[in-house]
Amino acid sequence: MSAAAPLIRPAHADDRAAVLALLEETFLDTWRPQLTEQAIADYRDNRVAERYIDAQLPQLLVAEIDGAVLGFAGRDAGFVDSLHVSARGRRRGIARALMQALETAMRADGLALASLETDTFNTASQALYLALGYRETARYPDEEWNSGLTTIRYEKAL
Repeated sequence: MSAAAPLIRPAHADDRAAVLALLEETFLDTWRPQLTEQAIADYRDNRVAERYIDAQLPQLLVAEIDGAVLGFAGRDAGFVDSLHVSARGRRRGIARALMQALETAMRADGLALASLETDTFNTASQALYLALGYRETARYPDEEWNSGLTTIRYEKAL
């Protein structure tokens, strides 16, 4: 594999298939094992991934290495609402580069605080956010998935 640094750039319409495939991969390997069968059915039946990507693609950043989209991230003002990296792209600096790009954009928008959420089972994301200087500010039931999960909120002064 290449040791090249990831190229972070705005997503384009022709990235839709790659971003959807990446979201499906992370759903299957990270989220699906934690969810109830009903939550999985609701996710599929309501086309959650497709609706999210169709609504958010123009605002997303993608990470590319050697021409392949290996990660993406998005935000709503100061809230990081998505960060996904393919298994092939993990441990290659992609998540850090995407988070740095989001934080730079937040600062440019005059924001003083970044926030995000992850779930207690996702220990890899927790380690990343703590390493990036985020601090836990709250824990509460994850109502999005209705699977008895617990969400952790993290914040970081910009």
